[in-house]
Amino acid sequence: MDPKWNEDAPIYRQLRDRVVAMILEGVLTDGDALPSVRNVAAEYRLNPLTVLKGYQELVDEGLVEKKRGRGMFVTDGARVQLLKDERQRFKEREWPLVAATIERLGLSVEDLLGEIDPSKASRESKKGEKND
Repeated sequence: MDPKWNEDAPIYRQLRDRVVAMILEGVLTDGDALPSVRNVAAEYRLNPLTVLKGYQELVDEGLVEKKRGRGMFVTDGARVQLLKDERQRFKEREWPLVAATIERLGLSVEDLLGEIDPSKASRESKKGEKND
């Protein structure tokens, strides 16, 4: 995790978002243990209650489960659920803005696809297919 925090959002929320990113990127997979609250607090010089609040959000969202005396673990299917939720959020919130910008700038599909590295696009497509 990146030790830099920005001033735009509460640290507990940024911590939650970083764990989500780690799940989406496959750094953390189903059943993996999250670093302990105490370790994260010490490593990043945070109040343990701040770390706990970030982790609790993940529990509330069903992405992480507490196992008494053992710690917190990524729940089965967390990545699949996150991908579904993130795709829906993108389509509802971000895509309309992107589409409006594309239209405003008069860009064509060919213009946009010409900017993509074909080898990377192919890998990303295959990666998405495996995870669906």
